[in-house]
Amino acid sequence: MPRSQLTMTQDTLKNLLPKFIDYLRIKNRSNSTVIAYRADLEQLINFLQSKSKVLPQQITSVDIEIFRDTLLAEKYTPKSVSRKLNAVKTFFRWLVLEKIVAQDISHQVSHPKIEVGAPKFLSPLEYRALRDVVRSDVRIATIVELILQAGMRISEVAQLKVEDIKNDSIKVAAYATQPERTIPLNKPAKDALNVYLVNRKNESPYVFVSKNGNPLAVRNIRAAVDRYMQKAGIPNYSVNDLRTTFIIENLKAGVDLILLSQVVGHKRLSTTEKYLALAEVTQPGKRQTLQEL
Repeated sequence: MPRSQLTMTQDTLKNLLPKFIDYLRIKNRSNSTVIAYRADLEQLINFLQSKSKVLPQQITSVDIEIFRDTLLAEKYTPKSVSRKLNAVKTFFRWLVLEKIVAQDISHQVSHPKIEVGAPKFLSPLEYRALRDVVRSDVRIATIVELILQAGMRISEVAQLKVEDIKNDSIKVAAYATQPERTIPLNKPAKDALNVYLVNRKNESPYVFVSKNGNPLAVRNIRAAVDRYMQKAGIPNYSVNDLRTTFIIENLKAGVDLILLSQVVGHKRLSTTEKYLALAEVTQPGKRQTLQEL
C-alpha cells in the first residue's frame, strides 16, 4: 500500500488498543474474547515498550517472534502462546484494515508447535466465550452444555430421546460395545435442557432434530459447534474437546475417579487415569458430585 494512502497518525499502540476493542465489540465478539484479547495485547504492548517501540510502524515480524519466544521461555504453554498470537494477529489485521500500517507483519509469524495427538481442552475463559456466542441458538447451546456439563459423546447427544431424560439424570441407551449407563445432571445441564424442551416445537421422540424431523446428524452438530468456535475466536478446538474439558475440570475439582469413569463411559479406569497428568492432578479426589462449569 503506498504511503500516501495510509492514515496519517502517530497514535501509539497503547492509544490504538481501545479503538481496536471498540471494533471487536462492533463485530459482536463475545465479552470473554474481548477481555482476553485486551489482556494479551496489553502484555504485547508492555513488552514492546520495554524495547522502546511504541508506534505500530516501528514493529517488525521479528519483534513478534521474540515476544512469542519470550513467552515460551517464561514457561507459558504452547497452547497459551498460540491463543495470545491469535489476539496479536487479529490486532495487526485491523491495523491494515484501518490503513494505519501498510502490511500485516504478524502474518508470517508461526504458532508454536503443539504436541500432535495430545488431548485438547478449553480454559474457563475459552468455554465461557463459546457460551457467549452460542447463547442465541438454544438448540446448539443446549448441546454444548450437555457435553460440557455431562461429558456426553457427540453421537450420544445425537441419539438422545426425550424419554431418556429424568429429573436429575440422563439414561444413555446401550449401543455398539457400550453398555447402558446413567449420567447425573448438574444444575447448569438441567437448566439448559429445561429451557430447550419447554420451547421445542416438534413431537419427535428425539431431543435434537433437523427441520425434516430426523435426529440431528453428528456431522451437522459438529459443523454448527465449529462455526460458533470460529466466532468465539477459538478456531483450534472441536466439539470433541468439550468432552475432554469436562473430564479435566472434574478431575481438577476432585471428583472421584471411578464415578467420573462411569459417567463418561470409559470401559477401563486406566483410560480415565491418563487424564490426570493432563489435568496436572497427582492425587484423585473423592467428590461424589459433578463440577459445574
